[in-house]
Amino acid sequence: MDPQRPAVPSQPRGSGPYDAGRRPRRGGKAKRILISVLVILLVVVGGTYLWADSQLHKDVDLSKVIERPGEGEGTNYLIVGSDSRKGMSAAQRKSLHTGGSAEAGQRTDSMMILHVGSNGPTMISLPRDSNVTIPKFQGSESGTMRPAMGANKLNAAYAFDGPQLLVRTVEYNTGLHIDHYAEIGFTGFANIVEAMGGVEMNLDKGFKDKWSGADFKAGPQTLNGAQALAYVRTRHAFAGSDLDRTKNQQKFLAALANQAASPSTFLNPFALYPVMGAGLDTLVVDKDMNPYLLARMFFAMKDVNSGEGKSMNMPISGSVGGNLTWDMPKVKQLVNELKNDEPVTVTSNR
Repeated sequence: MDPQRPAVPSQPRGSGPYDAGRRPRRGGKAKRILISVLVILLVVVGGTYLWADSQLHKDVDLSKVIERPGEGEGTNYLIVGSDSRKGMSAAQRKSLHTGGSAEAGQRTDSMMILHVGSNGPTMISLPRDSNVTIPKFQGSESGTMRPAMGANKLNAAYAFDGPQLLVRTVEYNTGLHIDHYAEIGFTGFANIVEAMGGVEMNLDKGFKDKWSGADFKAGPQTLNGAQALAYVRTRHAFAGSDLDRTKNQQKFLAALANQAASPSTFLNPFALYPVMGAGLDTLVVDKDMNPYLLARMFFAMKDVNSGEGKSMNMPISGSVGGNLTWDMPKVKQLVNELKNDEPVTVTSNR
């Protein structure tokens, strides 16, 4: 009978000569890398957001606008292109065909309402020669009440007292609440286009205009900063003058937004940051604007370019004293549709 083998006492896990301890869980390293990447991404995105927000010129105080219409559904932006020459040298003013001086009084070359809602964006150009009523208002700097100025061109409101009076005049004549304001001058506009390496356009027909410096042939082409500025400013070359110009402005802004929001720009920091820097440097907005709302505005303009939105001029019925009169029954219907965030059915024949 074989002798009984002595019992081997049990050993705690990890204490034996061949047990190096608990095996590391599978995927632990990958998980740590993923967490690290997410943390870096959050830091970069958060830092970019804070930097962009700090660069915005939040100079427009919409709380000073009096007797405002009630808010509706969706968000309404008033987008303005001014003829500001701030920061331009004499050589730049000559090459860009802007004329005037760096200290010249400002006017608005383009005004658009962009409605962003659940039925796709709608972009509506407001011709600068629109015949409107400039109502009583609170002075943007003095704070004192000023009497109504009566019938006038729409862009005169901006010339008289800047963005706040322009918003007041647009709201008074349309009944539509403006939620946010964004304005860019000549310099910033040209710089954005240059930072993007130009903007691709396909022109239906060529045209020339000695006043803006435009000289275009029909067909696809890439517009640099000076060409882009000439394209959106030209009106003397068209039979419809300002009404044709507003259509070109819509086309260009939608194309610019489409290119700026494309993956090749939006996801490429070497392309995105120069574009953002060029735009934020001269962009003037309201005090409640932030980078998220600004990005939302640009993506809405991109949607207009891709056919997911609608672009039009404010409905026109005729003219008085050389100024364009709005078709008020159509304007009222349009505003009601925007306020209720309904699909826009109103059309403009010009």
